[in-house]
Amino acid sequence: MTQPKSHAALGSPPEGKDYRSYSFWLETAEEDLTPRPSLDGSAEADVAILGAGFTGLWTAYYLLRKEPSLRVVVLEAETSGFGASGRNGAWCNSAFPVSPGELARRFGREATRELLIEMRGAVEEVGRVAKAEGIDAQYFRGGQLRVARGPSQLPGIEEAYESLRALGLAEDLRLLDAEETASRVRITDARCALYNPHCATVHPARLARGLALAVERLGGEIFEQTPVTDYEAGDETGSRLPRLMTDAGGVRARTVVLAGEAYLARLRKLRRQVLPIYSLIVLTEPLSEEQWAEIGWEGRECVASNRYTVDYLSRTADGRILFGGRGAPYHYASRIEDEYDRHGPTHELLRRTAREWFPALEGARFTHAWGGPLAAPRDWMPTMSHDPASGVATARGYTGQGVATANLSGRTLADLILDHDTAITGLPTVNHEPRPWEPEPLRWLGARYVQRGLMKVDDRAERTGEPPTGKTLAERLGKH
Repeated sequence: MTQPKSHAALGSPPEGKDYRSYSFWLETAEEDLTPRPSLDGSAEADVAILGAGFTGLWTAYYLLRKEPSLRVVVLEAETSGFGASGRNGAWCNSAFPVSPGELARRFGREATRELLIEMRGAVEEVGRVAKAEGIDAQYFRGGQLRVARGPSQLPGIEEAYESLRALGLAEDLRLLDAEETASRVRITDARCALYNPHCATVHPARLARGLALAVERLGGEIFEQTPVTDYEAGDETGSRLPRLMTDAGGVRARTVVLAGEAYLARLRKLRRQVLPIYSLIVLTEPLSEEQWAEIGWEGRECVASNRYTVDYLSRTADGRILFGGRGAPYHYASRIEDEYDRHGPTHELLRRTAREWFPALEGARFTHAWGGPLAAPRDWMPTMSHDPASGVATARGYTGQGVATANLSGRTLADLILDHDTAITGLPTVNHEPRPWEPEPLRWLGARYVQRGLMKVDDRAERTGEPPTGKTLAERLGKH
């Protein structure tokens, strides 16, 4: 197969498709976003990968690092970093979608401990590779603050600390009182915080786009504007190899990797494996020195509260506040459309909440608003799997914790595909098989019920000052 030309000289993007408009990160990627050439006809490879987001690109990167002779082909429906990899909240976080306590209940103390240690290592690995490959990803290791806003969130912070302490993983964590929290960042009604140093911020689109270039330097091929419409598994005899199918032709390979995260729900065979949930973000203009003096936040920690309905904040390298959260509705039949990336009521709620957290934002402009789907498995547990008999591998289901988890996935899939027995190939995520989501309309009814129910639980806790009981139906259904 021939190496694609440099995409910097390939003319204009498809009419009506301005990739820079999808997020602040893609807008400021400082790289031509013109798509690479599309696949034209059928092809063969050793490994064919669906998706040029973090999971697909990390998998290709580590495969080629370990076995440079491999023919690795990546098929991307849009352009590299188009999905969650280019639209997230900039967190490169060691946290896992399933809580430490729940992980220990499911898999035991030692397996949980090993998994969370590997997640911490993934945060460092992202920074290491970015530096080694010359990727200007604005990697900054500021740690994370999980803040209790109001008395109702205090027990949740203490519980998070105790669950990690029980695993022997609290040595470098710090419980901060209100005064210590304010010395880092001044947030209204902040009662305490848990500081975790194992977290960094990145410019996600630059990281994704830089990884794509690194994969090409290593000999991998990336075809863009090439949606995968279906896939075929191979057979145990090897007489039929697995294949990724597109309207332009198929790519047969010894192994195919399904790494489309939420977009995997568009494939009929995987429609019930992940639930596309929309997460939305607003971004301020660069703040003045006076505003930052009032807010503090010199350490640029990632910040979140302890709400069920999730919020996540970061301070950008150019002095803006990013405020993200859930709340946009799930769409029937797991539909994913560009128009869903913006939801007026949710974006307005995020802007209003940001001003409540930081009174210094009164009068500040919000310059950007965007969003996109993330993938939630039925049990919130990501999977990193490979079936040698069928030749099908996949990693998916990060539930919004994908930047560091995708790096672990890429290393894990590379080891599994190459049949390397390593520490990470024995983690609980490997070959995990969650049960599928319910068929429609039960899926829609359940998702909407949990979304509304958790918002009510949060609202009641904030109104009364009493912590959630954990006993409501919405809490039990959404337990992770």
